Formats: sequence, structure tokens, C-alpha cells
Amino acid sequence: MLFYEDLEIGSRQSFGAYEVTREEVIEFASRYDPQPFHLDDEAAAETHFGKISASGWHTGSMTMRMMVDNMEVNRQAGLGSPGIDKLRWVKPVYPGDTLRVETEILAKRRSKSRPEMGLFQSRSRTFNQNDEIVLEMESTGLIRVRDPEAPIE
Repeated sequence: MLFYEDLEIGSRQSFGAYEVTREEVIEFASRYDPQPFHLDDEAAAETHFGKISASGWHTGSMTMRMMVDNMEVNRQAGLGSPGIDKLRWVKPVYPGDTLRVETEILAKRRSKSRPEMGLFQSRSRTFNQNDEIVLEMESTGLIRVRDPEAPIE
């Protein structure tokens, strides 16, 4: 199990291989972001996208799926997140793209009010198959401390 004490500032991980399908793009957009350029080829052709593109929220959801899968593989003692500080959709994501994620630990600290918990800041970038960044975010994660009785530095 990966705990707070195991996190190293500056450490990086690369993971995931999410294949974006047309059906999923349209299904997600139909339900959550029904703008024409996510749903209709002709409407999308009239925009700067040029063709149907995934909703940015869908890109975030696909990123989150790869992150959770990675946490399960690495058995991270995660406790969720209080939020995202920065989020940018850098480039459109299209059906046929294959996405992957890179993360970097930027900072970490123990919680003073909850000694069983640590917090860490990370930068996550999602790339397409051409190694172009399509999403970038900075967020705070919560993680269990291996030894809550250890003094807080």
C-alpha cells in the first residue's frame, strides 16, 4: 500500500491508454454537454473543431478513470480530493484519439487537524497519441498516513 510517507516531491508517473470512441463522445455529450459540436458532424464542421470533439468535461472524466485505475494498481491509500485548483482544456479530443496521463507530485504536508491524513498537490497532464497535451490540471489529494502517531514535521 502506498501511503503519505511514500510520496516524493518531484516524482512522476506515466500511465493509461484510453481509446476515445465516437459512441462514447456522443453518449456523454447527449447526457451532460449537449452542444452541437459534440453531437453533430455538420454542426462541428462549422466550428474551429472541424469535426465532433469530446466535451472537456468528458476529457476530465476519462482522465479521472485512468487516475483511479492507476491508484488501484499501485494500491494507493487515497482518501479523495478537496478539489482542483487549475483546469485547462488545452487541445480538443476527438474520436479515435488514445489518451494517457502523466502526474507529478508538487508538494505535500501532514494535516494538523487530522493526523491520520496527509495532503499533496500534483500536476496532471493528459496527452493524446501525438504526445500533445489535451488537459492540464493541478489538484490536491488526500492520502492516509502510515503512522498517525508520528510527530508532524
